[in-house]
Amino acid sequence: MSSSSQPVPSRPSDVQRYLSFFSSTARAIRLVWETDRRLLVAMAGLTVVAGLLPAAMAVVGQRIVDAVVAAQQGGASTTTALGWVALEGLLVATMAGVRRANDVSQNLLRAQLGHRVNLLIIDKARKLDLSQFEDAQTYDQMTQARRGASTRPLSLVRRTFGIFRNGLSLVSYGALLLSFSPVAVVLLALTALPAFFIETRFADLGFRLFTWRSPEKRMQNYLEIVVSREDYAKEVKLLGIGPMLMERYNAIFHDVFGEEATLIRKRGVWGYAISLLSTLALYGTYAWIALSAMANAITLGQMTMYLMVFKQGQGAFSGVLRDLGGMYEDNLYLDNLYQFLETEVPAWPGTATTGTIDGDGIRFEEVSFTYPGATEPALDGLTLHIPPGRKLALVGHNGSGKTTLIKLLTGLYRPSSGTIRIDGRPLQEWDRVALHARVGVIFQDFVRYQFKVGDNIGVGDLKRMDDPAQRAAAAEKGMARTFIEAMPQSYDTQLGRWFKDGRELSGGQWQKIALSRAFMREEANILVLDEPTSAMDAEAEAEIFSRVQSLAEDKLAILISHRFSTVRMADEIVVLAQGRIVEQGDHATLMEQDGQYAHLFSLQAKGYQ
Repeated sequence: MSSSSQPVPSRPSDVQRYLSFFSSTARAIRLVWETDRRLLVAMAGLTVVAGLLPAAMAVVGQRIVDAVVAAQQGGASTTTALGWVALEGLLVATMAGVRRANDVSQNLLRAQLGHRVNLLIIDKARKLDLSQFEDAQTYDQMTQARRGASTRPLSLVRRTFGIFRNGLSLVSYGALLLSFSPVAVVLLALTALPAFFIETRFADLGFRLFTWRSPEKRMQNYLEIVVSREDYAKEVKLLGIGPMLMERYNAIFHDVFGEEATLIRKRGVWGYAISLLSTLALYGTYAWIALSAMANAITLGQMTMYLMVFKQGQGAFSGVLRDLGGMYEDNLYLDNLYQFLETEVPAWPGTATTGTIDGDGIRFEEVSFTYPGATEPALDGLTLHIPPGRKLALVGHNGSGKTTLIKLLTGLYRPSSGTIRIDGRPLQEWDRVALHARVGVIFQDFVRYQFKVGDNIGVGDLKRMDDPAQRAAAAEKGMARTFIEAMPQSYDTQLGRWFKDGRELSGGQWQKIALSRAFMREEANILVLDEPTSAMDAEAEAEIFSRVQSLAEDKLAILISHRFSTVRMADEIVVLAQGRIVEQGDHATLMEQDGQYAHLFSLQAKGYQ
């Protein structure tokens, strides 16, 4: 997986970076403020105190040394020196308390901020269209947004406060050093600048590598899931593909790690070279100050203070530039978060809750749909009318457009052309919540929620989710009630193996749970069953479709199935091929036509002879 196969993002201009830097910083501070303003104010106050204390401690240190020298020469009492020592001890204790309080504030804020950012990401994911979920680029954006996004806003604020704290210290250090020599202040600044440029450059390279490698990282995460989750375990073990998956996992790591290792080594070499420059400047200044003291130009206490101030000033200046570089890196990652949160979701314009022609049912009028990136349409000019009370079966080879038709009907996709109407009103004019309330669906790839049985069924209708009578009635219709009530905890039984005391069901039992979920919506007058009995035995299958046939006359049902023994029970059968209707009628009519349906039915019937 060479990096050359990945698209290289264009680099923004310096003006764009500058504007993005301050924009992201302001948004991060606003996000932290909205999370817990009291902690943010506390951190700001602690920052001011922490910025002023070091210079005060340096001055007190000078006083201690000068008081000791004066006492040795008989010019001052020992009480004076001890008083300065006591004051320095108080300042040190205060500094320790400030740092500890700042750590506590940051840890409390980190937990809250991480939760808030994850909520923003999850809420955005909830609002995405199905087509966006199935788009690799959107998935990469989501991966990049989630990776470190919960810590980056706090890091950005922490670095902002760090710059302010070190800036206050530098002002006080600079005022003290000016009394020695303005050249020392200039030297202090010049020795710290190279580190800033080096760190910023490598932060940019690291971010670009992270962005390019998102698909590989996502594949690595997927391989980890396949190897470690129970719903993959049976097949992985039986096929013996575990070693192959591990090999691919390792290959991706070594491919990506090679570039990361090169970057890390370069960063380390340049960092060491810059540290040598800083060390040379530090000890050159040490010698300068020491010579000044030996020439009696400054006192021994002043020499101690200037040495401390220059060393700590160099550290503070480096801290400012390091935090600036870190802020630049944080902004790069936060741009991913904001880009994902600002992903445009196509608006659903409809607000209507009733149709314009009561009892007209469902109409597809010259409906076509092509999946993004595909060259051939999944549906091509399909026209179909399904009146209320009609039990319709969709038949066709895999890829003929059956499931796509259902996704369009439920508004999960939008037609490329043509119109879908329910009770005379175009689908896009319906309120989406009202539309979904009218439809009960069980998809072929239904979800096996790791919830309790009652919740697993109840999510089919959130308004009645906790209604025991409604859940029991739905379970009865879905043929799940018998085995549910046979469990020791009945509807309170935890399903799946992810949580303690969870119980795993057979494929047929899971399918009955999903079917019961679809039956939860008593108000729904459209029931869609996409291969609803593929894991059930023949007797259970016959019973299910007997119940579907007995639905009220105002309710229509759409059945997708490859089992013709049940398809033949439908009022009308539609045969799809390449997104088009090629045959339509009841079982007897289609058998007389001796077309594709008759051929498929005869082939399947021979298997039972």
